[in-house]
Amino acid sequence: MSKRYKISHLADIEAAPCPCGFSRRAFMDDDNEIASIHLVDIKKDSQTHYHKKLTEIYLVLEGEGQIELDGELFPLKPMTAVLIRPGCKHRAVGEMKIVNIPIPKFDPEDEWFD
Repeated sequence: MSKRYKISHLADIEAAPCPCGFSRRAFMDDDNEIASIHLVDIKKDSQTHYHKKLTEIYLVLEGEGQIELDGELFPLKPMTAVLIRPGCKHRAVGEMKIVNIPIPKFDPEDEWFD
């Protein structure tokens, strides 16, 4: 029987390129479909994208900027949380460090740029 918990140290995970900058993704195991958590370093001009299945929760840790949601800009500062539902075109603008919680677990096949 597998353990009913997982522990991850985000600082130990290699950063992967993503539309927002670079992301350290935890809990991406095959036996987990519930959610994942990502530590994301947002670059100045991230790429607009959306997801057809994923809901994302962003929590700004460091930096300030804006988030564009379906063409509308909103200010971001530390401890701002944002819920992004499927189909919402979004991008972050500015240099920030955020936590991103995709629900269900992040699927790279569910990133759309049209």
